Amino acid sequence: MTRILFQGDSITDAGRDRNNDENPGTGYPSFVKGRLGVDYPGAYEVINRAVSGDRVVDVYARIKRDIINLKPDILSILIGINDVWHEIGGHNGVDADKYFMVYDLILKEVRAALPDVKLVILEPFVLEASATCATEEAPDRWEYFKTECAKRAVMAKRIAEKHSAVFVPLQDAFDAAAKTAPSSWWLRDGVHPTSVGHELIARHWVKALGL
Repeated sequence: MTRILFQGDSITDAGRDRNNDENPGTGYPSFVKGRLGVDYPGAYEVINRAVSGDRVVDVYARIKRDIINLKPDILSILIGINDVWHEIGGHNGVDADKYFMVYDLILKEVRAALPDVKLVILEPFVLEASATCATEEAPDRWEYFKTECAKRAVMAKRIAEKHSAVFVPLQDAFDAAAKTAPSSWWLRDGVHPTSVGHELIARHWVKALGL
């Protein structure tokens, strides 16, 4: 059985059960699990170890326990929006260069420990909605989110290319989707997907891996 491990922040966490790996939450990892379970019964095991609020440095801090020790055949990571968001107010974000450096370190160490692992890197994304839109107090809020998320997206693609990982582009997909329905239809606050947003991610994930 092929073990797929999902890593990331709240977008991937999606309410997963910390005490039961059989319950990967209500987000795109669960949608992927359902789809693969129907199409390839018994062929894939899906584990979700994402943690809400994580930045790339937090994923690195958990690398041994929540990645290497689990020995996945496929490792899928979506991380980056909190590296941007945490800088607002808390001034605890991770700048784009450090994001690349730590992400690179994660994949180097994973490759060293698990040389046959297949890597999947998802592109960070954002839309203009309640949490990311400009306000009277913060008129540049949306520009900040859009600009800084785009920087992390560029870095994520560079990381994927450097480590021969599958790259799953998502920003263009959400931009296109937002032309067919309001942003909040896809990302309820501009960051966290609704069920249809998670389905969009799942479809692109499966397509990128050719499953």
